[in-house]
Amino acid sequence: MTPRHLRAHSVDGIGSLARRRCMVRLSAILATALVPACAVADWHSADDPFTLGVASGDPTSDGFVLWTRLAPRPTDGGGMPDLPIAVDWTVSTDERQTRIVRRGRATADPRLGHSVHVEIEGLDPDRWYWYRFTAGGAASPVGRTRTAPAPGAPVPRLRFAFASCQHYEHGLFGAYRHMARDDLDLVLHLGDYIYEGSSAGRVPRRHETKEEPVDLIQYRNRYACYKSDPHLRAAHANFPWLVTWDDHEVENDYAADQSENRDDPAWFLQRRAAAYQAYYEHMPLRRASLPRGPDMLLYRRAAFGDLATFHVLDNRQYRSDQPCGEGRRGGGNMVANCTDRLDPSATLWGATQERWLEQGLAASRGRWNVLAQSLMMAQFTSRDASGHPVHWTDGWDGYAAARTRFLARVAAAKISNPLSIGGDIHSFWASELKVDFDDARAPVVMPEFVGTSITSRGRSYESTLKLLPANPHVRFFDSRQRGYARAEATPARLHMAFQGIADPLDDGSALRTVAAFVVEAGRPDLERA
Repeated sequence: MTPRHLRAHSVDGIGSLARRRCMVRLSAILATALVPACAVADWHSADDPFTLGVASGDPTSDGFVLWTRLAPRPTDGGGMPDLPIAVDWTVSTDERQTRIVRRGRATADPRLGHSVHVEIEGLDPDRWYWYRFTAGGAASPVGRTRTAPAPGAPVPRLRFAFASCQHYEHGLFGAYRHMARDDLDLVLHLGDYIYEGSSAGRVPRRHETKEEPVDLIQYRNRYACYKSDPHLRAAHANFPWLVTWDDHEVENDYAADQSENRDDPAWFLQRRAAAYQAYYEHMPLRRASLPRGPDMLLYRRAAFGDLATFHVLDNRQYRSDQPCGEGRRGGGNMVANCTDRLDPSATLWGATQERWLEQGLAASRGRWNVLAQSLMMAQFTSRDASGHPVHWTDGWDGYAAARTRFLARVAAAKISNPLSIGGDIHSFWASELKVDFDDARAPVVMPEFVGTSITSRGRSYESTLKLLPANPHVRFFDSRQRGYARAEATPARLHMAFQGIADPLDDGSALRTVAAFVVEAGRPDLERA
């Protein structure tokens, strides 16, 4: 829908006595408060304030989160006055918004970049809804979302897609054009939604600046740059999303308070706080995920009746520093004979999150239990010139003892159909996860599917292919396509299709199924479809 613009008011024009009193009251509210005491209702914008689109996420059986952010000048700090702005919203059972079932008013708070997060409750389970925001004399695009089935309700089918790694400068978002038109119930984004670094040489398009973001305004501008892509906005507007992050939302290969560049941890935590806030401001997340300085609770669950439970994980905030980094760059390294990766005290999830996950898996009523996380969990062993095994320490191979501990507990607990989905590695992988990857006869604990990148450049296909015989638990690999993964779950089986586009530099590029797999309920082994 084309926004309807009214005349612009300057900040001074909004400064009536009543509004000045509103700002005095606002300044007295505690910094942790989410909703200001008052908001300006008659602010008008000469430019479209909904340039970043709309989104929904974290669906429950009776609601979901609705999101937008007012930003008439999106890559220039947003272009909003330093005032709380009233934003009206409606939820309807039809796209034309004629059968409205919920309506209300939210506040776009300048302290949160004029973002809006509305938590809707009291709706019917397992059905589609449409929603819209209005503010500043303009209307947002109409978004579509849906509620989850009721807890424990029988669900015959669930279709979901997952994506990751969308470097703006490495290509166009044509994969999202196809995703937005797909018949899906849910989309998961598994990290690297933005990239903090810019690329050298010729690229099809550029970030808003070549400078790496380190403060809040810079991170806001970077997110706005990514959300300028119409195909990404369309995929957000058409389905509810579950999101988690990896490293590039802050800095490449960071681990807890340790940066890739070995910056002072106190300074890096300030940067992390800015990055986490910008992430919250641009994602359809619940109030429970509101950051507190450099801390943000992102791991959580979403259940879909009796069919599936998604356990959304945080692979960055709580991890130990990458092992075997002495004398090397910070972050991950390819290291031979790295015995520290076998340290049982090292952790990737942190003890609290690991316990939360194990308890949630044990209590889950879902037929399928999906671990939604940013990395490939399967071991992948390379060899150096001397024939010694080499592992990448930023991934799960750097935390091998933690992986073994978790997989052993899952195997012993006999969880209902666990499977892992991941990203990060810019290629398609299908693997069988085992407690002991070096024992070809070891039983399979769960299957794993890793999606390729939306745009980020892939690893060498030929050199990786040569290493597959030494990693027999890897059943499929291909790094030549960009795209996403698409799954269809039923009580009897899960079908996973790797969807690749022909040319990431052409946003009209065709889509094809690169490979497909079937997992039968009760049997964790992979089968080619």
